Amino acid sequence: MKLYYDLADWWHLFSPPEEYKEEAKIYLDIIHKYKRGGKTCLELGCGGGNNAFYLKNQFEMTLTDLSPKMLEVSKTINPECTHLRADMRSLDLPRSFDVVFIHDAISYLTTEDDLTKVFHTAHRHLNPGGLVFIMPDEYLETFRPQTNSGGSDDGTRGIRYLEWTYDPDPDDHLISVEYAYIIRDENGAIFHEYDRAVYGLFSMKTWETLLRQVGFTVHFERVEFSDQSGQKYFGIVGLKDK
Repeated sequence: MKLYYDLADWWHLFSPPEEYKEEAKIYLDIIHKYKRGGKTCLELGCGGGNNAFYLKNQFEMTLTDLSPKMLEVSKTINPECTHLRADMRSLDLPRSFDVVFIHDAISYLTTEDDLTKVFHTAHRHLNPGGLVFIMPDEYLETFRPQTNSGGSDDGTRGIRYLEWTYDPDPDDHLISVEYAYIIRDENGAIFHEYDRAVYGLFSMKTWETLLRQVGFTVHFERVEFSDQSGQKYFGIVGLKDK
């Protein structure tokens, strides 16, 4: 997506860190429900670092992402965290962690094979008794087409977007997300951009089965946001044996 490369400098106007405060607290509450006393966390697919901005208050964070530009964006708000360019499907660090956190970056994986690779990555980077917490955007059981909009300003620059999520072919396991951006630069000039993403859409049973095959004990946790507008969200906790 252009947003993670050519338009990465606009990320924190597209998705401001302060909008993540509520959800980061929910994620921490779920993590602490299953594991207390953890000190280290590896995030796979950190993007602009918005969740890490809050999680770093509880953990020593190591942040990874495929886009070097998004890592640079994250460094502006998380300079004290370790940042590494890496593919979550193949990362192999010489250390392990108490927690592995994966947010919506995992939605871009479109095959069960890729999901399994990520689950192996999480498993080999966890200490005994550690956990992986995953927060996918969609499941087959909860998906519904939707339209969202947003954006913000920083005084001179601004961005607004329209996001349309739909399923063009109900017979496959893919959904499409279309983006239209209206952007104002520091000189007041307006320009427009179009972006598109394809997400994988898998059943909760598929997620559970693949995680169990890798060696995790699996729990689903209902996540309720104050502005979810009827959409159902579930996080996944995978526990590694002690």
